[in-house]
This record gives sequence, structure tokens and C-alpha cells, in this order.
Amino acid sequence: MTAIKGARERARGEITAAIKDEARRQLAAEGAAKLSLRAVARELGMVSSALYRYFPSRDDLLTALILDAYNAVGQAAETALAETDARANAGTKAGAKAGAAAGRRGSGGATPPPAVRWTAVCHAVRKWALAHPHEYALLYGSPVPGYHAPDATAEPAGRVARALIEVVRDAYVAGALREPSEALPDAVVGDMLALAAEQGVELPAVVVARL
Repeated sequence: MTAIKGARERARGEITAAIKDEARRQLAAEGAAKLSLRAVARELGMVSSALYRYFPSRDDLLTALILDAYNAVGQAAETALAETDARANAGTKAGAKAGAAAGRRGSGGATPPPAVRWTAVCHAVRKWALAHPHEYALLYGSPVPGYHAPDATAEPAGRVARALIEVVRDAYVAGALREPSEALPDAVVGDMLALAAEQGVELPAVVVARL
């Protein structure tokens, strides 16, 4: 029974992937506004009623594509930041090893300059956007008529922002970020503190306002 269930799950996963691949092809050819479940089913040789078992509506399919895209660009941003930090740490360790061999005291792990980390994230997002222009447009382009993104998209939608906020937070903690001197209106301060709390970061409102 377990083997049968596993085979069914694999088959469902493969069909789901095929549906989304065809939907992405239609995005590129026709745009999100013209995405049609019937057209997707026709291109895959499926009857519409069968496709509805995977995605009950066009909006459900759009949401799946949006979630995939947000997670993909978010993963690209997070990976770029992690790899930038790893390269800096590897260089520091290599320098410390050479220094130890020469009788010098080595330093601990290093964090790249904030500008280097920020730029790495931005370059990764741009690279992903150039490789997936239609999916990028789905996320950040004109709204799709009649579509309203569900709450489930909020968390993955914030992945790129959280990577950038991490850069700012680390820079602020390290004293590498100058806090602007001008005051903000009380209403803006409240909004910025709420945003910082929502993203799980501790930064002054005036810093968050400039992200």
C-alpha cells in the first residue's frame, strides 16, 4: 500500500509540474491576464475536469506560479548572501593560516563590507530576473486583472527584503551604518517599528524607513 501511495504521489507531482511548466510557457507567450486552464489542459492533452483536480481555478494556478517565483528569487538572494559571506570567511581563514605559519596571530571570521553584501543580493535578483523575465513581471509588474494574492504569498514575497534587511541589521550592529539625524513624524515611526517587528528585526525606525 505504501508503494502504491508513493507512486501516486510521484505521478501527481509530475503532472503538477507539467501543468505549471505549460502555464509558464503561456505566461511568456500570452501574458498572465490571458492564462487559461482550458488552454493549459488542451496543450497537455488533458480534459479540463482532470486539470481542475490539481488547480480548481485560474487563480489557484497563478498563486502556485507566484509562490514558486517568490521562493526562487528569494533563494537566489539568500544563496548569494551566504556565498559572499562564505568567500570572505574562507579568505580570512586562509590569511590566518598563513599568518600562523609566519608567527602572526590570526583574526576571527570576517563579514564582507555592507556594500559588497548588499550588491551581491541585488545582482542575484537581477540575474534571476533576466533569466526569468515573465515570472519577474508576474511578481513585480502590472497586477493581473481580477486576481487577488492570498495571504500565503506574503511570507515568500518577503524573502528578498529579509536578505537586504539582514545586511542593514548586521551593518548597524557592527557600527558601520550611520543613523540619520533627522526626526520622523510619529505616525511614520509607528509604522516603521511595526514593519521591523513584522520582519523580526531590531532597528531604529529612522533606519527602517530608509530601506
